Amino acid sequence: MGYYNSSEPKRNKKGYFASSFTGLIAGALLVGVILPGVTDAEPGSAEPASTAEGVSGLQTNSTVVTSDVTKIVEETSDAVVGVSNLQAAQQNPFASQTSEDAESQEAGVGSGVIYKKDGNMAYIVTNNHVVEGAEEVMVTLSDGTELDAKVLGTDIWTDLAVLEVPGDSISTVAEFGDSSVLQAGEPVIAIGNPLGLQFSGSVTTGVISGTERLVPIDVNQDGTEDWQSEVLQTDAAISPGNSGGALINAEGQLIGINSMKIAQDAVEGIGLAIPVNTAIPIISDLETEGAVDRPSMGVAILDLAEVPAQYRSSQLNLPAEVKGGIVVESVVEDSGAAAAGMEDFDVIVEMDGEPVNSVLELRQYLYNETEVGDTLKVKAYRNGELKSFELKLTESM
Repeated sequence: MGYYNSSEPKRNKKGYFASSFTGLIAGALLVGVILPGVTDAEPGSAEPASTAEGVSGLQTNSTVVTSDVTKIVEETSDAVVGVSNLQAAQQNPFASQTSEDAESQEAGVGSGVIYKKDGNMAYIVTNNHVVEGAEEVMVTLSDGTELDAKVLGTDIWTDLAVLEVPGDSISTVAEFGDSSVLQAGEPVIAIGNPLGLQFSGSVTTGVISGTERLVPIDVNQDGTEDWQSEVLQTDAAISPGNSGGALINAEGQLIGINSMKIAQDAVEGIGLAIPVNTAIPIISDLETEGAVDRPSMGVAILDLAEVPAQYRSSQLNLPAEVKGGIVVESVVEDSGAAAAGMEDFDVIVEMDGEPVNSVLELRQYLYNETEVGDTLKVKAYRNGELKSFELKLTESM
């Protein structure tokens, strides 16, 4: 997904769609620009710094301009780090193999946020796609210090990962805010490393454009939507390398993990971030367990829409009025589904009284509304007859 891939050749930086972050950074020094809705902390906070007299006899006054934005950035930016994905370098078949040939090389760069320091260790949240496939992960602090990181856990469904690094040189930790109270139009600040570490600590500003947006995700890249991710929408600029960076509110609190950007020719200023309230329980599971504890029915499933019409009547014996559902391809031995008596080719149409028409709907309900150990009430067609089952959900394997 959309972290900055350092191995890609340079190309025209026009908008394109990637499952995350594209875009180009334009840098300009703006003196005294204030985030909409955020004003200077005190009147007259711009203080004279120096006066110089040129050869023409004209005087110039240099001033240091501070605002709520600059103060927030000063207080929080050290909690945002660079995350480098290191993978084995491809060997040159025409060169003699040396130890140097076997060294890892940077496959891509993203961002991360230090959210906790405990004893001698510090903990960083980033995106799963930033560290995916990495053989080693290197964290670069705002002062340039490089630290070897351990990946404690990753979650492909929420695109989150947690890293652990030595905490001796870390003093700034992000404070979690509350993403559930965000409103459209609320000012925000995005901090990250667009286009790699050469632009580390870049700051962009904007507003919350929308909350509780649902974005379809194709997890296994097979062209079928596997999941709908609930995200925050912002117009703060998010570019390749911002993945895993911080979205901060006007109080200096972390309210989102930057994750995606939609960049098409007809689209401008749509950046997406994982709400911190969604991220916190995932972060906790990844830090302590290395994985997210999600419930499982114990079945392999397929969308009914993928089954040709002739087989729906001839093999599944479905009534003609049944247009949506989920076909059970196989039942895992000793699972909750097996214990409940479910069989291959059962067609699930209802869960806990709610109709389900696709694998996506089933997964959304299962992962968002149930927990391991719950009893799930399922209705499914078998040979044209609607049957009811009660199965105990177990931990995903």
